[in-house]
Amino acid sequence: MKISTTDLFSAYQTNDLYCELFGNVARALRPDTEAVISRLSALDPERLKERARDAERELYNLGITFTVYTQKDVIDRILPFDVLPRVIDAQDWQTINEGVVQRVSAINHFLHDIYHEGHILKDGIIPAELVLGNSNYRPEMEGLTVPYGTYAHISGIDIVRGEDGRFRVLEDNARTPSGVSYVVENRHLMQRAFPDLMEGMGIQPVSNYGQKLHEALVDVAPPHIPEPQVVLLSPGSYNSAYFEHIFLAREMGVPLVEGRDLTVENDRVYMKTISGQRPVDVIYRRLNDDFLDPQVFNPDSLLGCPGLMTAYAKGNVTLANAVGTGVADDKAVYAYMPRIISYYLDQDPILDNVETHICREREGLQYTLDHLEELVIKPVGEAGGYGITVGPKASPEELEACRANLQDNPANYISQPMINLSVCPTLTDEGIAPRHVDLRPFAVTGRDTWVLPGGLTRVALRKGSIIVNSSQGGGSKDTWVLQATQDSQP
Repeated sequence: MKISTTDLFSAYQTNDLYCELFGNVARALRPDTEAVISRLSALDPERLKERARDAERELYNLGITFTVYTQKDVIDRILPFDVLPRVIDAQDWQTINEGVVQRVSAINHFLHDIYHEGHILKDGIIPAELVLGNSNYRPEMEGLTVPYGTYAHISGIDIVRGEDGRFRVLEDNARTPSGVSYVVENRHLMQRAFPDLMEGMGIQPVSNYGQKLHEALVDVAPPHIPEPQVVLLSPGSYNSAYFEHIFLAREMGVPLVEGRDLTVENDRVYMKTISGQRPVDVIYRRLNDDFLDPQVFNPDSLLGCPGLMTAYAKGNVTLANAVGTGVADDKAVYAYMPRIISYYLDQDPILDNVETHICREREGLQYTLDHLEELVIKPVGEAGGYGITVGPKASPEELEACRANLQDNPANYISQPMINLSVCPTLTDEGIAPRHVDLRPFAVTGRDTWVLPGGLTRVALRKGSIIVNSSQGGGSKDTWVLQATQDSQP
């Protein structure tokens, strides 16, 4: 289906997919999105391409990169940036915001429960072996109380929209979700490159993320400390997200440290400085549980700090996110999130899950094997888009390999129907074309939960691809959440 408009979008076709800018052709455009379309339509296509090239050069010059270790010839890459923004109106954002807050609340209730009374396991709402046998379950957290019951201080909830226009949650990220630096830097880039496009549009700001994150981390510091010292713990410069670590430390105004910069004495964590040791009260850690403390987890780890878990268990330091939160973003546990929300909050989910078949269960495995060519099969322990088999796009050989893997280790897989993800107008070599997108809003939780207005819009730049991950050729867009107008009030 062809969009009836002129100029920049004159040849733009949605191919009957839901478009994040134009919506469904069957419905009238909302007044606030009409204003954006009008201004975008007036852009000169050739000038747009020039400004896009300038923007990509700026990204590289600023060092806004990530590392892909699987590509031997390319180490540092910029995250490709598309200059046509993804627009979210006020009504849609209200739904997303409330749904994310609800989900994060349920996740924190769930994590507290499984490490304490375990009511949800005793009541059979979720199989006990799925939790207690999970590789991310940490017995060291049993009985350990964390401030305000907040385990997932920083959460990234991956959301997609299908052909029906409804938002659904695709994945939960409750360990060390990444990508928020691109949200803020994309906005800064757009403000420099397209001030004329953004002026007067009523776009909600994102530049206060560092302040909000710092406030939340101070909230959860050990009690009776007047000015808690927060630090960001990084694995170091060889980590793929090191740019983000630098960015977030700078935005919060806190030291960026590595494990070798920390020491534990008398169950208290200290940071080594040129003027002596300084106490540390809150650690925003960007390394996995296994590497935090060689005395408790991986004894060969050089990235963490010996004695850290003892200080943590005694309440002398707060770790964000808490140890053991990985259980909550396991892809098999994800399938039970609607039940988890109902169990703890006595509410229906505001944002539904994508339908999910758990292959560790006999019915789920059989359904997946019977409908292999129709489904997307995902390993529960992988991230970054690796290990996924997209049934409708897979070759016969790939389907047979997937079938063998499922039969060999069914507990390692889930399957979901292939969703025709919504699209956004995207600048390509062939002109403006639809490309599939998802959205990762970031929630920050201390005493309460605040959601950054917008989030990371990832875009599958390859024609026909639904894999939006940066490691798989995806890029990003600036995400504009429009402020409510009188016409858009519910």
